[in-house]
Amino acid sequence: MRAGALGWDRSRMRKYVIMGVQGSGKGTQCTLMRHDLELTHISVGDILRWHVQQHTKIGALVRRTMAAGELVGDDLVESIVRDRLAQHDWNYGFLIDGFPRNVRQAGFFLESYDIDGVIHLDLPDEEVQKRVLSRRLCAACGMDYNLISDRPEVEGKCDVCGGRLVTRDDDTPEALAARLRDYYGKTEPVLELFRRKEYVLTVDARPDPATVQKAIRAGLNLPAYAA
Repeated sequence: MRAGALGWDRSRMRKYVIMGVQGSGKGTQCTLMRHDLELTHISVGDILRWHVQQHTKIGALVRRTMAAGELVGDDLVESIVRDRLAQHDWNYGFLIDGFPRNVRQAGFFLESYDIDGVIHLDLPDEEVQKRVLSRRLCAACGMDYNLISDRPEVEGKCDVCGGRLVTRDDDTPEALAARLRDYYGKTEPVLELFRRKEYVLTVDARPDPATVQKAIRAGLNLPAYAA
């Protein structure tokens, strides 16, 4: 990554991709970046989950696909990304996670949008398994929890609405193993493509979120993170 090549300029729009295996903390890091940097967080996973929760036709397809530990098809994902970015509510730029996941999607993205960098959160498989299998989701409002780092006040109940906490359909050992195989088989070539263009900043995702955020900002020459 060509860190430090440009100073921080709020008048300049910035567009970043954040990548990493399940449980590497992509959503958390996007949350820490978006507020003071005024970047819009676009989570393809959240969009797909919304469709599942709203019982749309897309949601029914996504539910079956995710339960099998597979990734949603390219045509559908590209259409969702195109429609979301067409809203143009990202005045200062965006952070997109959950896309691209293979070389085809990366080609579509590079042809359509200039990007300033790819943030790659690196996490060993054993840590991935520990984190992912500890995740819980509120069946009523969709709030995320983690039994390791973000436990609810009352076991099994959402702090926000009191709804029942459940395991995601795709958070099983079998589905996780399938996703990891798919990730390394399809997503690693995407990282290699981006590396050839000097876009990638790799950050160790094992430390606490604040430490990871500081490393990201230092590598991208962004304003320092103030916890």
